[in-house]
Amino acid sequence: MADKRPSATPAVRTITDLAKIAGVSAGTVSRALSGNSLVNTKTRERIETIAREHGFRPNQMASRLRRQKTGVIGIIIPLGHEQKQQVSDTFFLTLLGHLADALTERGYDLMLRRVVPASDEDWLDPFIGSGMIDGVIVVGQSDQFDHLEDVADGYRPMVVWGQHREGQRHCVVGSDNLLGGKLAAEKLIASGAKKLAFVGDTNAPEFAARFSGARQVAASFGIDLTELPAHLATSGMTTEVAGLMREAVRKFDGIFAATDLLALACLGELRKLNHVVPDDIKLVGFDDLPIAQQTVPPLTTVRQDIAGGARAMVDLLVRRISGEDTESIVMPPKLVVRGTT
Repeated sequence: MADKRPSATPAVRTITDLAKIAGVSAGTVSRALSGNSLVNTKTRERIETIAREHGFRPNQMASRLRRQKTGVIGIIIPLGHEQKQQVSDTFFLTLLGHLADALTERGYDLMLRRVVPASDEDWLDPFIGSGMIDGVIVVGQSDQFDHLEDVADGYRPMVVWGQHREGQRHCVVGSDNLLGGKLAAEKLIASGAKKLAFVGDTNAPEFAARFSGARQVAASFGIDLTELPAHLATSGMTTEVAGLMREAVRKFDGIFAATDLLALACLGELRKLNHVVPDDIKLVGFDDLPIAQQTVPPLTTVRQDIAGGARAMVDLLVRRISGEDTESIVMPPKLVVRGTT
């Protein structure tokens, strides 16, 4: 005799679960449940009906977080454009250290997660819907700008380290990368460089802005800026940069590296090729990590206030957890001149 018992109803604990049943994106569900006018009436009503049928109340996650504080902040590092990059990257460790200090001072613990969005399209939704955190800090936009915009429509306690764009919806803290790129190019040209290259991956919004700023300045002097794509995966960086520097010594006399770590790799490879910095090639980095002062010669770089940015991110997040609306913060960079220019 056939079993006529009804099949079990899928459990709906997060927006991601609801999105799968509705056959739409998690961002669409977030917007629909928050009453966003970007979702058409028919779709919104269908999502609301499915939510009621499964006992999922609109804004359920946000209301639960308001009622029950966990004392934990989630920190997530998306690596969509740099899938082999590690959390042990010096920039990440520097920023995470400052974030941990600032969170501890405010009475919070942290939960860290590294994700590769290409293999997990809903990489952020389960984290914020887990009930284990009061808010989330996203370290870097990677190639996930649109997804962050979608999530920001339905989830308020989120702050992102990255590049600000006019009119964006997610709250961000970061440097004026366009201006930083301009400062780097101006210094290279003022030091006598006339053939410039940019070493970095412009798929990341921050790096793209740095490249754009440098290119604007170079163009104003009638100079081309050539992009030499390079990645930050520790395992392959040295080999990749070695190939680029073999090309660079024949074509360029000024290099702007997207990060200090890339600049250090360039410096090491140029030394192997018996090219003297800054006599043969001028070099500028970006970040002003502690190691930038210890290279030989010390690295000229564009400083972004990582410690101040970490404190600002935590302050904004705490305010957003309490229900405030907050504006993004764009910090001014500063050129630090040392021995490579």
